[in-house]
Amino acid sequence: MKKQFNRMKQLANQTVGRAEKTEVLSDDLLMIERRLENVRLVSHNAHKRMVMCLQGNVGSDVEKRHKKLPLTALSQSMLDGGSQLGDESLIGKMMEVCGEAESKLAFEQSQHEVQLERDVLEPLSQLAEVDIPNILKQRKHLAKLVLDFDSAKARCAYPSAANAQAMAAKVDTLKEEMDEAQNKMEICKDQLAADMYSFSSKEGEYARYYVLLLEAQAEYHRRALASIESVLPSIQSQQDKWTEKPAFGTALEEHLKRTNREIALPIEACIMMLLETGMQEEGLFRIAAGASKLKKLKAALDCSTSQLEEFYSDPHAVAGALKSYLRELPEPLMTYQLYEEWIQASNVSDPDKRLQALWVVCDMLPKANKSNFRYLVKFLAKLALESDVNKMTASNISIVLGPNLLWARTEGSLAEMAATTSVHVVSIIELIINHASWFFPEGSILKEIALEI
Repeated sequence: MKKQFNRMKQLANQTVGRAEKTEVLSDDLLMIERRLENVRLVSHNAHKRMVMCLQGNVGSDVEKRHKKLPLTALSQSMLDGGSQLGDESLIGKMMEVCGEAESKLAFEQSQHEVQLERDVLEPLSQLAEVDIPNILKQRKHLAKLVLDFDSAKARCAYPSAANAQAMAAKVDTLKEEMDEAQNKMEICKDQLAADMYSFSSKEGEYARYYVLLLEAQAEYHRRALASIESVLPSIQSQQDKWTEKPAFGTALEEHLKRTNREIALPIEACIMMLLETGMQEEGLFRIAAGASKLKKLKAALDCSTSQLEEFYSDPHAVAGALKSYLRELPEPLMTYQLYEEWIQASNVSDPDKRLQALWVVCDMLPKANKSNFRYLVKFLAKLALESDVNKMTASNISIVLGPNLLWARTEGSLAEMAATTSVHVVSIIELIINHASWFFPEGSILKEIALEI
């Protein structure tokens, strides 16, 4: 009790400056001491944020962590969905394949998180929660020992006793206490200095934890990317083999290759329906169809359904779908590549030479484009033969269909594009319709028996 009172008294004296306080740490150690608390604080905060980035249970192994990851739950949900939809559905196939890929990604993530805990989080926690606090605790203990030493030194300097003999005994006892306090202080100071210097020398090692974090993340993302890239070709292949894809807006050659056809489905289906019920319909291709019926027909053609009976009674919707298909092709049926040749041929002044020039350009069309163009032109020529009833002469047909068969590869509004090409295109299409048998004299296996003029 008396020692505690003396220590408090000594601390009070040092605080108000009445006693000399022993300074035991050198300037470099004092500098390290000031840095210790800052390092502990920022390391603690960084560790806390890193833990928040983890999605698995902290401390669990790879297998247990994998089961609890959100990616694993997503994978299982996709696999269940794929199983429920079955192989008859492309969505089901894709969910199954992608679900397996997500499971692999989840496994990579669980491995990554376990590695992060081992190589970064645990060492960082050791530094912030154990190593530095131990040094700071030792520093507080040294401060206490310094206080004990200063107190013992002060008592030794001013002994009090009743007589000389007692004084001598008192001095010896106080000196022993002071020596013991000094010895304890020196031992603690040496240990603290060693720990502080060790901390300072390892600062590069501690800084390495953050580099390891980035390296681990880079490796994880490389493995994750490799895992995804290993399955993407298979996924793309299965998707490419799936024949049920929209025809509208798809390149002509892609559609023909995918469906193993020579004539695009919308062109052939629409023409077949129009041959049945539309040849004498007045204003065909000119009169707009009902929007809802047109939308329904386009959707039906997109999914390759054979149930088209209801549309036979609405030839304007069928004609509108054919126009839409031609307009929505990524490249016009008569091609961008030959646009200038078509225009130059139409500008030839001599009628016979103009026809010959147009024939030459027509013969330059790619095989798929030429086959479909021939099929369409023969139908339009047959339609024009009924112009006394349907009022759709070759000229009228060219006006409403021409801009959907050829346009320039220029940016701008539809009106601007039509204005720059309509005059030439109309004259080109009109000539080709009027001379369809001369342009396309050859027979065909593409159901053209019904189209022969």
